[in-house]
Amino acid sequence: MYIKIYFGDNPLFLCDSIDATLEPYLHHDDAVYIDECSPHAIHAMLHEMEKPTTHAGILQHSDLEALRKAVWKKFKLIQAGGGAVWKNDNLLFIFRRGKWDLPKGKLDPGETIEACAIREVAEETGVKARIRRPLLRTYHTYHEAGKHILKESVWFEMNAQTGKQEKPQTEEDITELKWLPRADWSTVLANTFPSIKEVIQAL
Repeated sequence: MYIKIYFGDNPLFLCDSIDATLEPYLHHDDAVYIDECSPHAIHAMLHEMEKPTTHAGILQHSDLEALRKAVWKKFKLIQAGGGAVWKNDNLLFIFRRGKWDLPKGKLDPGETIEACAIREVAEETGVKARIRRPLLRTYHTYHEAGKHILKESVWFEMNAQTGKQEKPQTEEDITELKWLPRADWSTVLANTFPSIKEVIQAL
């Protein structure tokens, strides 16, 4: 079992064992492997993940939950909800800051993650949607005001409903909305984030 955190395009795996998915990474010259949970080891791994030469990282410990908690302490955690929204056989994509994306946004105080995801879809696209099923969680890091941020995004598969007019939220730098059939997703996959690829692959 493992948790995957993206540093840019590069994954850091937190794991309690090496399975068939992780095994190939051990043979990469530009991958880093550490099998301990000490503060020093975690600091060293996070430092390595910031280097442009690091392709991937594997941090292994027998107690995955203890490892997760130790890594989480190094970040400010932000939770977000997002949606993969269908209308008939077409999926809704947004174009933001030069990349294709899916609508998502930060959880408000007192809000459920499901309500957050529905609200963010409506705010960013004008589409009123209903949750069909939960999909997965993705994790990625970034820097903001000198702080290390870890964003946990909870994704839901949704169906679009009639309602508000579709409109990109330009104040969030969203410039385009597109409904695309599965056959046309290659354009998106060629210019999106690795975590978004994982959401698309889960559909």
